[in-house]
Amino acid sequence: MRLLEDTRGTSLVQSCIWTLHLADATIGRINCELDGSDMTSKIRIGISACLLGREVRYDGGHKRDRFIADVLSEHAEFVPVCPEFEIGMGVPRETVRLEYHSDGVRMVAPKSGTDHTQKMRRYASKKSRDLGEEDLSGFILKKDSPSCGVFRVRLLDDEGMPSRKGRGLFAEALIERYPFLPVEEEGRLNDPHLRENFFERVFAYRRLQSMFSGRWTIGKLVAFHSREKLLLLAHDRAAYRELGRIVAQPKAIPRKELVTSYCETFMSGLTKIATTKKHRNVLDHAAGYFKKLLPEEEKAELHGVIEDFAAGLVPLIVPVTLLRHHVRRHGVNYLEGQTYLEPHPRELMLRNHV
Repeated sequence: MRLLEDTRGTSLVQSCIWTLHLADATIGRINCELDGSDMTSKIRIGISACLLGREVRYDGGHKRDRFIADVLSEHAEFVPVCPEFEIGMGVPRETVRLEYHSDGVRMVAPKSGTDHTQKMRRYASKKSRDLGEEDLSGFILKKDSPSCGVFRVRLLDDEGMPSRKGRGLFAEALIERYPFLPVEEEGRLNDPHLRENFFERVFAYRRLQSMFSGRWTIGKLVAFHSREKLLLLAHDRAAYRELGRIVAQPKAIPRKELVTSYCETFMSGLTKIATTKKHRNVLDHAAGYFKKLLPEEEKAELHGVIEDFAAGLVPLIVPVTLLRHHVRRHGVNYLEGQTYLEPHPRELMLRNHV
């Protein structure tokens, strides 16, 4: 399988393996048929091996995450990675930390003074390149790790003063090579809004790569853009407008640049957290399709549930479920195709907590 590349030669993952285990199969079936997804296959997610319970940490232990190992594993195949173990540091091993020197950030074992920087950077470059063959849709990394940490990793400056401005050397190489790939730390996934946002991006990334795999057409891109409208509006209205301009003038941009521009704007737009206010606007917009279809008492019920969500009385899954019911019942074709109504497997229960 050949891989797409961005303007810097960065590999991107192809072909969609989007799984939706739905009790209500109608919306999921329609979306998957439209984007060419395979509902029988699991998505593939890279992960720090210790989060699966593998005893590869410096102290010989692990950091098994229950949600990842027990819930997400039903919907994903994991590609485990432990950079420190894989460069031969052993288990157990001396701890390492990030230090800023005149020639840049270095990974050093403070007790012995051993410098692992070059070995780790060589590994990170090769490993991240090789992961391009793994068909990944996302990556979950161990927080605070000098190799895997993504945000606020402890970094000592040239005077030995600590800050939280570092990034693990492997995480840095991974993100540089795959700028559109959803990457998150397991600690941040304890926040329900960040968790839902990450998995929305994982499944959206899968759909995006499926759309651009093989011989894509402008018509296919327009249809994709239409299906993602409500989801994008819930995150970033400006990104949706910009994507609309790209789609409206496809011949003005070389095809390779169009792919890169669309992917970058689409994925960066989804990184914006969907707030209650944004969700409420999207829900009201969707409810407008039933203005002439529902009797007054059912319209009042639908708007009442949306108001309850806006007031924080019920989670997002409640108005979305009621909308899905009316979509099925009245056959509203436009809404049947909207990924907003089913952006990830329902069994993950991500919208039960936002």
